[in-house]
Amino acid sequence: MNPEPPKDVVVDDREINISNGDVNGTVVKLDDQLGAGFSDMEMKKIISEKKEDSSLNSIEVNKIGESNAKEVNHQIQSNGTNGYNNYMPAIKAQAHFPKPQPPPQPQPELERSQSVSLAESMPSIGKYIKDRSTTLSAAIIKRLSSLTEDGEDFVVKNDSLNLEVTEIKIPGVKVIVKLKSEDERFDLKGRITFFSRSNCRDCTAVRKFFREKRLPYVEINIDVFPKRAKELVERTGKSEVPQIFFNEKLLGGLVTLNSLRNSGELDKRMRELLSQKCPDGAPKVPVYGFNDDEEEEEEEKDELLGIVKLLRQSLPIQDRLIKMKIVKNCFAGDDMLEVIIHHLDCGRKKGIETGRQLAQKHFIKHVFGENDFEEGRHFYRFLEHEPFITACFNFRISINDSEPKSPSFLADKLARLMTAILEAYASDDRHHVDYYRIGKSEEFRRYLNLTRDLQRVDLQLLSPDERLAFFLNLYNAMAIHAVITIGHPEGILDRRAFFGDFQYVIGGYPYSLSVIQNGILRNNRKSPYSLVRPFGNGDKRLKFAPAKVNPLIHFGLCNGTRSSPTVRFFTAQGVEGELRGAAREYFQNGAIEINLDKRTVSLTRIIKWFSVDFGQEKDVLRWVMSYLDTTRAGLLTHLLSDGGPIHFVYQDYDWAGNL
Repeated sequence: MNPEPPKDVVVDDREINISNGDVNGTVVKLDDQLGAGFSDMEMKKIISEKKEDSSLNSIEVNKIGESNAKEVNHQIQSNGTNGYNNYMPAIKAQAHFPKPQPPPQPQPELERSQSVSLAESMPSIGKYIKDRSTTLSAAIIKRLSSLTEDGEDFVVKNDSLNLEVTEIKIPGVKVIVKLKSEDERFDLKGRITFFSRSNCRDCTAVRKFFREKRLPYVEINIDVFPKRAKELVERTGKSEVPQIFFNEKLLGGLVTLNSLRNSGELDKRMRELLSQKCPDGAPKVPVYGFNDDEEEEEEEKDELLGIVKLLRQSLPIQDRLIKMKIVKNCFAGDDMLEVIIHHLDCGRKKGIETGRQLAQKHFIKHVFGENDFEEGRHFYRFLEHEPFITACFNFRISINDSEPKSPSFLADKLARLMTAILEAYASDDRHHVDYYRIGKSEEFRRYLNLTRDLQRVDLQLLSPDERLAFFLNLYNAMAIHAVITIGHPEGILDRRAFFGDFQYVIGGYPYSLSVIQNGILRNNRKSPYSLVRPFGNGDKRLKFAPAKVNPLIHFGLCNGTRSSPTVRFFTAQGVEGELRGAAREYFQNGAIEINLDKRTVSLTRIIKWFSVDFGQEKDVLRWVMSYLDTTRAGLLTHLLSDGGPIHFVYQDYDWAGNL
């Protein structure tokens, strides 16, 4: 017997999947819409029968998208010579369902000149499907009702219907009811808007509520859109967040939302305020590509910019052979000094001091990094002519010549922007990140603009804690940017490009993910399976490395893979405590497993790769004990105290993306 054709059935506002227990047969999917207030229903039925008639017609009915448009492909195979066979095979009913009505009889044979087209017969096919769907819908509802009356095995999961899916189990039949979203059920035409900040617990609760209710909303994070903070005060009379608006009407904050929800008044208020189209007086939706914050203001010009422009136009920039090496796009320091003295009409001492200021602000660099600027036959080049600059993903055609902003301000803004991105485009537990939506977002566009301000920033002005938080955050932000730009690394060569070749220019020097992790945070230690250190002797980036390596940094770095710690961004004020929290979360989520019977401890491979940072294996167990829950800590204490041998194994690392 040929596979039975699918039909479309809708029951109430729920989506129903029905299947029996057979393992042989076909799968039938039923999709149709019988009323404006109805949702979709899927039925899966497995039938085992002998093949009886090879001449049956096959019809496929598929639902396309959310528009509920139907496309019917009617394939006719007939042994006859004239006319069309309108017979359609019906779904074989369960024993407890009403017996299906027989289909209409075939039309009498027509002469070729009187034969009707397939297109003309389609309305009757659609009517037949609708009639059959109505009959089957009534049968299902009747059967469900009879089960509750007869006291048969009838199990309902989530009978309050508060969650997205409800599962009903009947002997031989499994029904899954999927509710419509709130805006579909209430026919909401307005807009929900709420003002928020990054790292706000109440804002997170509001966001989670709307997501669980599947309510669309617009979030205006005033850390991302600073000038909207003024609008917030004008509309509410206060600067506290969150503040929720239904269209142009202020609902209130989290306390108000919880009060309305607990009293049962929230649905009523939503119907009252959101039944109309959103008026012009409501808070505006942020527009992509429009800078309405301080970026709109004119950038402060660097006081040395006039001299820099003159030097770019006046100096003979060319390739030279220096110390048996071809050095591209360089100029002589003596030539630069003469131009400065002539332009400023000053003495030689003042000219040398001006040249050093240009070097300290990262406009120029010694070709071999030997000095900032000195009188004599030395050679320099502009930052935009450095060989590494075109490989830096925060460089766009030219260097940012504006006066460098405060590094503390930039570090704080970077953390707030990226936290806002995670809150909007990652799961609540941060295990899944929507890189595609991040790459298309206004928040990420503003982050990219921010990275240009890092080109000539002076990192020496940061405190040790600020520097630690900055490099942790920069690593995690660059990893997200790398995934969006070049994708997740799939093999060894891809990983080399991902960790080594994806770079930013920060404070006049190139930084890759590997340089940040191994050169800065690990104080110039070799990366796993590498024979050389990231920095050579005299590299000026070494001054930004901490004096002592903190092994907790490994649990604050996320490279976008499933086995890495969850992505997060740190504050300078609480970076140490936040790192301890990150390590505790990582170990309690499977980074260590203990088998007391086999006396085996299974550890994350991160500890094996960076064993020099953690120490001997038994020392690692004592160190990690403070980050475990009570059960695991007790098992580990027992293993360490009885003096017996402990076997160490290391878990496989999953390089798949945290999508």
